[in-house]
Amino acid sequence: QVHLVESGGGSVQAGGSLRLSCVGSGYTFSSYCMGWFRQGPGKSREGVATIETDGTTNYDDAVKGRFTISRDNAKNTLYLEMNNLKPEDTALYYCVADPCLGGPLWDVVAEISTWGGGYWGQGTQVTVSS
Repeated sequence: QVHLVESGGGSVQAGGSLRLSCVGSGYTFSSYCMGWFRQGPGKSREGVATIETDGTTNYDDAVKGRFTISRDNAKNTLYLEMNNLKPEDTALYYCVADPCLGGPLWDVVAEISTWGGGYWGQGTQVTVSS
């Protein structure tokens, strides 16, 4: 059974940094595409960044240049380095694992954000104050 546990969230001031981690278990971590999604107050869920099994990364335009997604397959861990945080980054951040049998996870970010799919962690809260 796939199990994902996020950590690293917290409260920071605008311009600050945080590093989120997600440890996966119950599956072959290196064989799954991984991603970070978020849902802010009063907003819909959205994809933030994905990393495919070959290491290819993609980012939402809102975070490009500020966030970096990475994975350590030896540690079954996914990371999201977040720099220059803004109040609009305030959200519950979720780690998602997907077998990506139909292609890159980035190609289905909108569908997964709206309809679900894949495996989700419980989320970690990030709050950025101005």
